[in-house]
Amino acid sequence: MATTLSSSLLSPPIKCSSFSSSSSRHHLPQTINLTNRMNNHMLKPNEPLNLTRREAIGFDLCLTVFVSPEAAISAPCEFTVADSGLAFCDKVVGYGSQPQKGQLIKTHYVGKLESGKVFDSNYNRGKPLTFRIGVGEVIKGWDQGILGCDGVPPMLAGGKLTLKLPPQLGYGMRGADCKGGSCIIPPDSVFLFDVEFIGKA
Repeated sequence: MATTLSSSLLSPPIKCSSFSSSSSRHHLPQTINLTNRMNNHMLKPNEPLNLTRREAIGFDLCLTVFVSPEAAISAPCEFTVADSGLAFCDKVVGYGSQPQKGQLIKTHYVGKLESGKVFDSNYNRGKPLTFRIGVGEVIKGWDQGILGCDGVPPMLAGGKLTLKLPPQLGYGMRGADCKGGSCIIPPDSVFLFDVEFIGKA
């Protein structure tokens, strides 16, 4: 399926203004409330503190010290829907740098239909998927979900999230891996990707 992502799913480069950590940190709502949550968590360290990627970026990532990956992974996935229709849910907030448009990056992924059936994963292949982000080498939902766009903050290296892609940001009307009138991913499908952003290649 890596071939599908990197070649047969070519799409035009996304045209939008990506988020940056410096710009988003000046537009965070309810900063005082978040600070109170931090203080309460320090008093009750055994209770998980679930932060969004936007919140972590806003505090210069220092909040990630207080968040255990295990707690983030086990927390229920509550999707945020961006203006583009892309839904995203952070599993683990990253700790490294955010990707830059055109940069060669490495990722792991698991692709699933809405039914939960896995249609592809590169974990079993033993090596990450490498591609240039934001220039149309992968489907639009990936470019937006990793680079940041249309209300989606950028991923940070080491981060993991789930993307829920509408057809227009995924495989569209043609579907994917179609043979003899049957497609592994049917046309106009909504599907999900668990994405791990390893970092630059």
